[in-house]
Amino acid sequence: MSGTPTQLEPQLSVQPSSQPEPEGGLQPPSLLQPPVPTQDPPHTTQIHQTQIHQTQNHQTQIQQTQIQQTQIQESNPGLQHQVKPVWINHRRLLLFGFSLCAVILGLIYYTHHNPQHRRTSQESKVTPCLSPACQWASARLSSSADPFTQPCDYFLSSCGSDRLPPDGGGRLRGQGIPGHPQNPKEETAWTERRGQSADRDNRGLREEETLDRKTVLLQYLRGILESNHSAGSAAEQKARGFFHSCLDTRSIETAGAEPFLTLIQKLGGWAVSGQWNRTDFNSTLSLLMRDYATFPFFNLYVGKDPNETPPGSTKRYIQIDQPDLLFPIEWNSRTLKSQANTQTLRPFLASCQRYLALLGAPPNSSMLHVWTFISLSSELAVAAAPLQHRLASGQLYERITLRELQTKAPAIDWLSCLRAAFHPLPLTEDDHVLLHNSLYIQQMSRIISKWLKKHEPSTSPLHTFMVLNLLHTLMPALDSRFSDTENNLSVALGHTEGVAPRWKRCVLETERGFHSVLTHLLSEKTAHREAEEIIQNIFSSFKSKLHELNWTDPKSFQSVMKKVQSLTPRLWTTNETSTEAVIDQLFSEVTGDTRGFFSNYVQLLSMWQKRRSQLLAEQAEAADILSVTPILLGDELLFPMGMFVPPLFHPSYPRAMNYGVLGFLFAKDILHLILPDISSQSDTVLAVGECVWGHYLTVTEGAAFTLSAAQQQELWLQYSALKITLQAYRQSLRNDPSDTSISGLSHTRLFLTSFSQVNCDSDPYREFMPLESSFLITVICAESDLCPAGLQCPNQTQQHSLDTC
Repeated sequence: MSGTPTQLEPQLSVQPSSQPEPEGGLQPPSLLQPPVPTQDPPHTTQIHQTQIHQTQNHQTQIQQTQIQQTQIQESNPGLQHQVKPVWINHRRLLLFGFSLCAVILGLIYYTHHNPQHRRTSQESKVTPCLSPACQWASARLSSSADPFTQPCDYFLSSCGSDRLPPDGGGRLRGQGIPGHPQNPKEETAWTERRGQSADRDNRGLREEETLDRKTVLLQYLRGILESNHSAGSAAEQKARGFFHSCLDTRSIETAGAEPFLTLIQKLGGWAVSGQWNRTDFNSTLSLLMRDYATFPFFNLYVGKDPNETPPGSTKRYIQIDQPDLLFPIEWNSRTLKSQANTQTLRPFLASCQRYLALLGAPPNSSMLHVWTFISLSSELAVAAAPLQHRLASGQLYERITLRELQTKAPAIDWLSCLRAAFHPLPLTEDDHVLLHNSLYIQQMSRIISKWLKKHEPSTSPLHTFMVLNLLHTLMPALDSRFSDTENNLSVALGHTEGVAPRWKRCVLETERGFHSVLTHLLSEKTAHREAEEIIQNIFSSFKSKLHELNWTDPKSFQSVMKKVQSLTPRLWTTNETSTEAVIDQLFSEVTGDTRGFFSNYVQLLSMWQKRRSQLLAEQAEAADILSVTPILLGDELLFPMGMFVPPLFHPSYPRAMNYGVLGFLFAKDILHLILPDISSQSDTVLAVGECVWGHYLTVTEGAAFTLSAAQQQELWLQYSALKITLQAYRQSLRNDPSDTSISGLSHTRLFLTSFSQVNCDSDPYREFMPLESSFLITVICAESDLCPAGLQCPNQTQQHSLDTC
């Protein structure tokens, strides 16, 4: 079963164009098939022989006629003046017939051997796709620039110049590259070549707001949660109810801080308000860990031991690490200690005062509690160390028993706290945990012991410290005054990533608590058969590509091939039993409250902690539905279900579109994952990278510009990914030629057009790509007849002399 959210499949009255656009033939490019023979094909020779034979027959008939006419004239001279006109007419008829025959034969030859006619003939046979998803895709294509109309502008500009709004600033990949149209020094000349007015120089270009793969997935999940399916299971309705209560900001604003103050009283109050029943330190800590997923003094998560033997073991351990301190700190590489940044101390102090004021703390006592909170935080921060330092010093983690951990850090009742956090698992003192940053854990225990003895019970800085950490955990469920205070502090600390839209945050929060529900729904809507087919075809094409590389070391080739041959690519689905009845049972205790998001959020934290316990108990690898790139897990190459969502993929799309978009992303991900540093093992990387770059410099008329090794590898990688995908699609067509089309585009034209639409997809290697990925189409077109005739820039005077890459 497959589906598409409503907003991704509007019922548009968009029909594919009845006039197919010209495009290259459907024969594979030279890199995918043996070279074309230099001598004429057999059927061509046969046509030539037929023409010669017919010509000889006509000449023989003319000679026989001339002889007969001469004999008649000689026997009867009186008839000579009558015969001559008849012969002249007869000869004209014969010449006309011969000429007509030659024209017909030429047309037949031209029809069968001219690529342009072959393209038109094939394009007229494409079957339009009329599904709602295809109608939406057709509207999307029609609203975007056609990459083959103005190839110079499109392939050289940031994601296609015709799609760029005229105002604002954006990423200009060509900055610093001589001859590049986006190089400020070359901008004026380039503008003149394009015949555009000078005012465009001042307006600049801004990259169209594109959707990266993670955002595409979140929008798809949003569509699932917003859909109103009354027939859904009880767990589905609870997930949708939670999501809608998260979006109900009016109710959240109306509630204000009251829900959190009520929760504090439920926990025994706190010293800031003057009403606190002096709860036990370890009891309060256990409660925060069990019911509210809050870890003030250390962090907890579940994971494998990388050094576990045998390799590939599924056993997981409780892992204990330093916490994510609210107090902003920085690492001093000279003293090898963390310290507070004095520039951030003032805004942090102001934010703490603001929080206490919002919670109704008396002004005369709030400053005392703020300073004790900062003092305790700074002491804990000194013992913290960044991961990079711990890796360099060999202090990543150690495996110890809970009994040994209790001896190292006696201030924490570890067995009691961990039993609360992983209820109902039966933990004992002999169970092993992985302890990260042992120095911090020991120092944290000493600091807690000191503060328990140092301060009067009535002030209890440790308890206030835990309550403020709980406030941070529940911040997403509170009104905008709290989130605004948090954002202002973030800006003061120099963080400029901005605030995610409300719907995106609500989708992420819903997934945290209702992971099993969304996994089930996503699995139902994923086209498993189509997904497996494209996975297998791309991986098969990738393996064949490895044999084309010129390896510098045969051992490297054998090592890579051994690794690749051992891998099993497949769709990453969950191993859990995901029937509706089982899922309903898992969430039977959840009571959705559409009127109060705070109450729902508290239940979410409890569900989140139960999910940790389930992960530790079952030792199974649950599918991560928020993952959007393949991962290596043992001998399996797993492709997450979250990759197969519209608009990047749909089972009703033409395969040309699915391969051109998602297939290319697959190939690129696989190359990055399996061949992270291929440039040192194959000189093909350098040769192809220089060849593609040569094409680019010729088009831009730029001077020589040396690329780094990383840029050369990325050029080779993305060009190879396009070749791999094209080869996989061509093989798919050979196996099943009944592909459909959109907007009248023939198969390969649609493949290349779809690929050009995805080159703005964000990826971590984007900085190493010195040119737009869509430019690779021009390199492909330079060595094959796949593309429309005349696909070249007017200033590309040397295209005929360029080598194939």
